[in-house]
Amino acid sequence: MDASKEVQPAGEFECQLCGLTAPYMYYGPKPPNSRSVVLLEEAYVMKDPFTPDKDKFIILGSHCSLCCRSVCVGTECSLFYSKRFCLHCVKENLKAFPLEIQEDLDKKKPQQK
Repeated sequence: MDASKEVQPAGEFECQLCGLTAPYMYYGPKPPNSRSVVLLEEAYVMKDPFTPDKDKFIILGSHCSLCCRSVCVGTECSLFYSKRFCLHCVKENLKAFPLEIQEDLDKKKPQQK
């Protein structure tokens, strides 16, 4: 593929919780060149910089479905349970989540500083 046809970044993603920033090439549920991959959320996606394979991509993050913050997919910032939720909203609405998720978050509490 000609270098002039390389996908240029569409913008810069920034996680509003941890401050992670990275250029993204696409926002939506179906990343370009991904063939049959359809994401379960509209997400910020970048080409995987660690492989020349244009079909490979990395999901950077999405918007919290409750407060609309931009959040990365890092476990310290968000979780996906049918939709993306920032951990702040998860903690505020913990009882609305399944017991398994509540227990997983309880296990993480002693590890966090």
